[in-house]
Amino acid sequence: MGFNSLYYGDNLEILRRYVKDESVELIYLDPPFNSNQTYNILFQEKDGSQSASQIKAFGDTWHWDEIAARAYEETVEDGGRVAEAMQAFRKLLGTNDILAYLSMMAPRLVELRRVLKATGSLYLHCDPTASHFLKLLMDAVFGPANFRTEIIWKRTSAHSDTKQGRRQHGRIHDVLLFYTKNNNWNWNPVFVEYDREYVDQFYKHREAKTGRRYGLDNLTGPGGAAKGNPIYEVMGVTRYWRYSNERMQALIKAGRVVQAKPGAVPRYKRYLDEMPGVPLQDVWTDIPPIASQAAERLGYPTQKPVALLERIIRASSNEGDTVLDPFCGCGTTIAAAQKLGRRWIGIDITHLAIALIRYRLGDSFGENCQFALVGEPTSVPDARALAKQDPYQFQWWALGLARARPVEQKKGADRGIDGRLYFHDEGKSGKTKQIIFSVKAGHVTVSQVRDLVGVVSRENAQIGVFLALEAPTSPMRREAASAGFYESPWGKHPRIQLLTIEELLEGKGIDYPVAADVTFKRAQRVVPSPSENQGDLLMQGDSPEDGG
Repeated sequence: MGFNSLYYGDNLEILRRYVKDESVELIYLDPPFNSNQTYNILFQEKDGSQSASQIKAFGDTWHWDEIAARAYEETVEDGGRVAEAMQAFRKLLGTNDILAYLSMMAPRLVELRRVLKATGSLYLHCDPTASHFLKLLMDAVFGPANFRTEIIWKRTSAHSDTKQGRRQHGRIHDVLLFYTKNNNWNWNPVFVEYDREYVDQFYKHREAKTGRRYGLDNLTGPGGAAKGNPIYEVMGVTRYWRYSNERMQALIKAGRVVQAKPGAVPRYKRYLDEMPGVPLQDVWTDIPPIASQAAERLGYPTQKPVALLERIIRASSNEGDTVLDPFCGCGTTIAAAQKLGRRWIGIDITHLAIALIRYRLGDSFGENCQFALVGEPTSVPDARALAKQDPYQFQWWALGLARARPVEQKKGADRGIDGRLYFHDEGKSGKTKQIIFSVKAGHVTVSQVRDLVGVVSRENAQIGVFLALEAPTSPMRREAASAGFYESPWGKHPRIQLLTIEELLEGKGIDYPVAADVTFKRAQRVVPSPSENQGDLLMQGDSPEDGG
């Protein structure tokens, strides 16, 4: 494969078009699902005639509609175990959002198994709302014999949940379903630190000079010729020992044999810092969720800790292997793979996510991370096509070019604001200031600029930006110029700025105190070791070969 690739689009189409058979060593996916709905609502029957919901960032993608019904039928028509499982689900569940979720996941899981190498692994991250259904579906796709582990990750601290006035168990964990393609899979043992209670009990001693903690272990062995343990005297004590006399003398010389008092049975000194730790278990409580003020938090609601993905990647892949995340969100899997020297493929269906990932990779790795970006518009005709196909995605893409953040998209509730960009220009103690964006895909008029002027005034914003596919007219330019300037320590900035998509694509940016931009929280800088530096990758925007 050889390339890092970031794709915009439906992951089912991307997988079928670009990713070759048996080309990926590790897959992690965290498909969105509305587990916060009342459980009974998820199981309500739907007739499938409702219009398909647009897939949006931070939202839940699966609803029983015509698209889900068609996906179900196509899977059933393909036959085999997956078809049989889906028919059983429909008989059990009826037509509802749970079945829609499974109907949309089934063909994607089939494709993910196809692209997985013979030694490859897949981790499906979900919550208990649908994990039991997904496990059955995964059994149908991968075969029950290739189920390895149901991992429990404690994702939050203890709390209580209330449903209809009744208390129930606090929901504090997620589930990761770990499957492999075959019985011979890549695995690197992972160890975690001993807990404090274990250390205090078994490594209670500390050397005065070095401060190293150690424990004392038994050196004796079962007696008798059948056991093969030698008998001889050590420090005045005759016993059957685990080691030969020669080996025992070497341990004594190295200071690894301790006798508490004359006549006591000698014991072996085992240092805590020489021990690898506890082999990784299937309950993970040592990786906390991302705290609200954590340095790695980027503001993406479903963001997972980097440590979680690093553990998975280290355990199930090696340097140079390819890691795939088909629902890559804000790019945590990609960032962890890049840091650990793996190749990667990321796919997401929102331009907002793609923009977040691009900024994250640039902030964290700079020129050390180069990749092919596929599916984003690169020309005005591309942009027009996107605007016609999906106005919301066009807005998100255009705002991403300007490094602005979209507002919450609620019909009729945007109040003339499509996006915002925040900055500080009075030092760290100064107040946060903002730029208001209005994005237009169709015909533009001077009245729209006047509307933006009014919105900037109403919101007490410092600057307003009008982004459009069409070039502004002379009356629009005069109206913008009449708004005057915003003055900052960096100079004067037009209060109303008119920019075309063509200008953004050519590299023109917003005129504002960019050094003080705080719209997207910048990811922490990561400096890969020489072995992790992938200098031969494609530059962003180049096209990968077919097959990804």
